[in-house]
Amino acid sequence: MVRTSDAVGIQELNMVWPWDKHRPYSGTAMGSDRWVDIVRHESMPEAIDTLHEKDYKVYAAHLSDSAIDYRDVDYTKPCAILLGNEKKGVSDIAAAKVDQHIVIPMLGMVESFNVSVAAAIILAEAQRQRSLAGSYDQVRLDGKTYQETFFRWAHPKVASYCHQNKLPYPEVSEEDGEIINPSQWYASIRAKRDSASE
Repeated sequence: MVRTSDAVGIQELNMVWPWDKHRPYSGTAMGSDRWVDIVRHESMPEAIDTLHEKDYKVYAAHLSDSAIDYRDVDYTKPCAILLGNEKKGVSDIAAAKVDQHIVIPMLGMVESFNVSVAAAIILAEAQRQRSLAGSYDQVRLDGKTYQETFFRWAHPKVASYCHQNKLPYPEVSEEDGEIINPSQWYASIRAKRDSASE
């Protein structure tokens, strides 16, 4: 789903998954996590509450009497799509906390799509609506988030070093995105590191 999220322009993927059981990406998904921020939550209620605090509507792909067609949702507004696992689906607790249940109409004999296919179908509709609304024609991130995201993408090794050492990102040129005076920045980092070790 990380690869699909990136393909439709989604910046953030939220998940409830213990890090000790988190498997690194493989195959075609490798590298997609460089472009999509993965936000981990301890529990599903905590994840939904966090999204609600950010004024997101949360829609669960969940078959119920109140479920609506996934195409009837306005995806141009801030929203998150909740997909359960393939065997158990969305939990009762999560189903009760979301804003709306959605379904993908099916015409054959199978009962459901697998999770990655369901995600792709719903996200393709979200992309279609957002394209028609011109959502991709403008920057939707706030300035600080945009600059930090740009830096991580343009300078992944330096960004990783800064994260590991809890350092602010160096300044970059607005013209070409290159680090301004990188040797001076590196010298200042070395000086701080050397003084801290004395």
